[in-house]
Amino acid sequence: MEDLGEELISAWVGLTGVLKNSRMTQGLNYNEAIVMNIAYHEYAKDGSPTSFKSIVQKTRMLKSLVNRTIDSLVKKNLLERLEGEDKRTTFVRPVKENLHVFLQVHEQSLALAREAIGIIGEEDAKTFIKIAERIVDEGPLGENN
Repeated sequence: MEDLGEELISAWVGLTGVLKNSRMTQGLNYNEAIVMNIAYHEYAKDGSPTSFKSIVQKTRMLKSLVNRTIDSLVKKNLLERLEGEDKRTTFVRPVKENLHVFLQVHEQSLALAREAIGIIGEEDAKTFIKIAERIVDEGPLGENN
């Protein structure tokens, strides 16, 4: 089991190195790309904004880091903040006029995903997605240690 753990860590480090060096998020830093991706997918469904709380839950980033990331995206005019009915609730929504900036970055990410699918095949890609979703659904790793 220990050897398998070592292999998993090595594979993970190798994969993240390949993705990072592929400049998967050109024009945005990693956290900005992740927050924009979440806000974009919510917006693309029905035009609705995304709650700050939802971003924190989905990214598992610290609230302060999510806040700084949103601030950065607001300064870049890619996101706008909206207040909920309760002033304590904050929402964000992509700035429609500048959505093309994120979509260019997103298209680069999709091109890399298509390239990876070409390497491993559709069946293994679907298996990878199921495995990743299963790990995510379990919640943060390391809480049971």
